Amino acid sequence: MLIENMSMAIHAIKSNKMRSFLTMLGIIIGIGSVIAIVSVGDSMRNVFKDAYKDVGVNRAIILVSWEVEDFRYSDYFDRDELDRVKEVFRDKIEYIDTNSSADAEAVNRLKKVKFDFQGVDYNFTDVQPQNIIYGRFINEADVKKAANHVVLEDKGAVKLFGTADCVGRTFRMTVDKDTQEYTVVGVYHKDLSPMAAMLLGNGQNQAGFIPDTVVSKKGGRFRVLNVYVRDGVNMKEFQPMITRYVAKIKGRKESEIMVNTVKDEMGSMDTTLSAMSAAVGGIAAISLLVGGIGIMNIMMVSVTERTREIGIRKALGARTKDIMIQFLTESALMSACGGIIGIILGVAIVMIGGAVLKTAVIVRPSVVVLAVGFSGMVGIFFGLYPASKAAKADPIEALRYE
Repeated sequence: MLIENMSMAIHAIKSNKMRSFLTMLGIIIGIGSVIAIVSVGDSMRNVFKDAYKDVGVNRAIILVSWEVEDFRYSDYFDRDELDRVKEVFRDKIEYIDTNSSADAEAVNRLKKVKFDFQGVDYNFTDVQPQNIIYGRFINEADVKKAANHVVLEDKGAVKLFGTADCVGRTFRMTVDKDTQEYTVVGVYHKDLSPMAAMLLGNGQNQAGFIPDTVVSKKGGRFRVLNVYVRDGVNMKEFQPMITRYVAKIKGRKESEIMVNTVKDEMGSMDTTLSAMSAAVGGIAAISLLVGGIGIMNIMMVSVTERTREIGIRKALGARTKDIMIQFLTESALMSACGGIIGIILGVAIVMIGGAVLKTAVIVRPSVVVLAVGFSGMVGIFFGLYPASKAAKADPIEALRYE
């Protein structure tokens, strides 16, 4: 019986190809939009996840809140306090630095290139490995001596020297109103997709690393402690511990100490993107309702056109439920076909976009299965009334219909 109904449904759809396609168009657009939007949302979440990996998912920023009414100079950290934190939490902290940076213009003869230098300690690569292609990274001697040594990203090196292989070459730069010669000790390469680069907001400046002792001079103070905890350390347990200790050495209340973690930011961003994806996907799903109404409308027309056929089938012994199942099968098949085409269209759009932006895309199989099932349910739901009308038709009146 099912095969017979499927055969009749396919025949009916083929008999009116253009009308059937236009009817399915609402479902195609709706399903395609939902698949594309959900996939884009998932892909964006994955891009942000990768971007946060570059920042460090086990990272925390510790500082005395700006919101305290009596903020004082001693609320800034000094090197001794950094070393004390490092020693007290040596079993939990993998890496710590001053989170210092320098936005400066590098000058090599007539060439001038703006750089954003990140101040780091010698073991920074333990928590954030770098792809060094020439030379070396900042070492312990560079940090202890506050040596004017830098590691440049290859793109910046090419702009400044015309080549990435520039280890040993020097340039002038002003850091904290102090103009000196700096020497390139290493060059690294970083692969970023266009999407990731856009999200990270690299801007016009080039990137590089410099000893943090050069940026935050030996006797100077700094605003925050930049901490990477060891693998396996529970960040939720670590936060109150470091908060209590910093509050103690600063003579502050625990509520006045801020500990911002990358995991918290990731969670907030993931929640925001999920909510946005769901909201936009919900709006796109409204077109499914429009598509369902279109199916109902065309099925009503089909019932009217085939009134005589209904009468003949009933006269030959077809039961009410047989007629109803026949038209429900047709509406469900039409909707499911539209859903399948919509899925192919949505996935194609996402894949093409990912290829253009050189970004990995995520298409969840569960969403695809749900979309097909939902499109079929739309067909059944909106086909119920036309099918019921066809099933209840009086065979005598149906046979008289011209």
